[in-house]
Amino acid sequence: MKHFTNGLIVGVLGTVAAGLGALLTFKKSVVDPIEDQEQKFEENRKRAMRKSRAAHHG
Repeated sequence: MKHFTNGLIVGVLGTVAAGLGALLTFKKSVVDPIEDQEQKFEENRKRAMRKSRAAHHG
């Protein structure tokens, strides 16, 4: 019974670790690039707004 319990614990921990690894990999490869792109668009929008205001107030 002791071997079964140890095996079960190791199996559960391995499954949890694999799931967390998959989630972190997904976030790093899919979510982060999208957030970076949105941040870049926001910076460009702000820059364009400042440029537009400067051009019309000169």
